Parts: sequence; structure tokens; C-alpha cells
Amino acid sequence: MTSENGDLWVFGYGSLMWRPGFDFVERVPGRLIGLHRALCVYSHVHRGTPERPGLVLGLDRGGACRGMTFRVAAKNRAATIQYLREREQVTSVYLEVERVVTLSTSGEPRVRAVTYIADRGHSQYAGRLSLEQQLHIVRQGHGHSGANRDYVKNTVAAIEEQGFRDAGLHWLASHL
Repeated sequence: MTSENGDLWVFGYGSLMWRPGFDFVERVPGRLIGLHRALCVYSHVHRGTPERPGLVLGLDRGGACRGMTFRVAAKNRAATIQYLREREQVTSVYLEVERVVTLSTSGEPRVRAVTYIADRGHSQYAGRLSLEQQLHIVRQGHGHSGANRDYVKNTVAAIEEQGFRDAGLHWLASHL
């Protein structure tokens, strides 16, 4: 999780790309191999409720994921990790891990970054849903952080800002 100077790297693939919520000194597009972005987590807090769950992104097995990698100054490391745990681990549906991320621009081409992957053994793991099922859930989801549809649209905008597309998310956004 640290580079040689003790800084923390954080890899975001969903809302962290467009609303990190922590101080950082550098923001660099990055690519993580071996995991892919998927709407595979039922949201019971941020974008839905237990009665009407939303659907949020997780990193799931296989493929690759392009996202945003943030370098956090060493002095802010502990506070950033605490913030991320409070935000991402509200229901413990994610596993906090370190993974190698290849940066598209920076003095360091590869860094170890903290990120959050979907826990396939958790009851909120949705698995692989059809686009129609995802659309139904996203349309009805609303939680403490707002409407599920806004989460999808904001993530698509962040992906487009980096100059690429995510076919499934783009299809969902076009149908919301």
C-alpha cells in the first residue's frame, strides 16, 4: 500500500473515481489486472435499503478494470484508511485488499494500492445479474447517498472522462 516515500495509493473503480472524499496529492488513471468492475453488490445503505436494495459496483474475479488511482500523502494515510473503512465497510460486503495497479502516467508505472473487492460469501453479493435485472434494481434503489440511478450515471461520466466505455454500465445509463 505504500510507495518508497511512504505514501498510500488507493484504487477507485466506482464512486471513488468521482467522489473520493479524502485529500490526495495525485490522481492518475490506472489499470488493475485479474478483477473486473461489476454491479454485483446489493446496497442496503448508500443506494438502497434492505427492503428495496440498490445495486453498486464491486471488483469481481477475472478480466481487468480501468479506474482512478489516488496518491495520498503519508501524513494522511491513517485518516484516509479510517475514512475508507467507514465508507466502504458499512456492511462488510467488501474485502480490503492490496493489488498492483499499472498507472497510465506517473513516475511510478506500477504501485500497490488499497482497493475493495466484493466478498462472494456475503449475503449482499448479487453475483452475475442480467442487464434487465440490474436496470430494475437500479431504478428503484435509493439510500443515504441518494438515488441508485445517479450513482450509475456519475460512474459512467467518470469512465467517459478517462476516454473509455463500459458496455454494461453505458447500456444501463442510456435506459435510466
